[in-house]
Amino acid sequence: MKSTTRGTLAAVITGVSAAVGAAATPAAAVGAIPISVPLDGAEAALGTELPEVGGEFPLPAPSTPEAPRFVQGRLMPEHTVPRLPVDGGLPGLELRAPLAHAMDDGFDHVGVGVPASDVRTLTPGLALDPPLTAPSPGELPTLKQPELAVLAPALRTTPGTDLTAGPGL
Repeated sequence: MKSTTRGTLAAVITGVSAAVGAAATPAAAVGAIPISVPLDGAEAALGTELPEVGGEFPLPAPSTPEAPRFVQGRLMPEHTVPRLPVDGGLPGLELRAPLAHAMDDGFDHVGVGVPASDVRTLTPGLALDPPLTAPSPGELPTLKQPELAVLAPALRTTPGTDLTAGPGL
């Protein structure tokens, strides 16, 4: 395969990947959407203290894909359809509930917090090599076994939890 053909193929793959990444960039600029559950009306109607619930929902942000890598003896790049890295996060949750005293009219609280945590992923990819050998000067390509591989997705995160209890609401 001529170097101009390889360069054209690499430019097409890179252009498509960049277009996909640019289309999702404005939505990802926000980062996270805060979420709160308004229970004030229910507290007033029931005449009691209700838990406070809130959290945040992170938005995924695609990154730059891997560049195609050419290997000698292959017609297609090593990763024909590259894996696209997507960074985002797991949603966070905050729950704080009143805990009534058994002997008097006071309140304490108990709370559970699951902070939003970062998630780094790679989408599945594809490696393909057609059933022809790369042409060499003065020789025609010959037949060989075709190669096809699905590149597995990857997921990395470290979630955590906070449990609190204390006096007061």
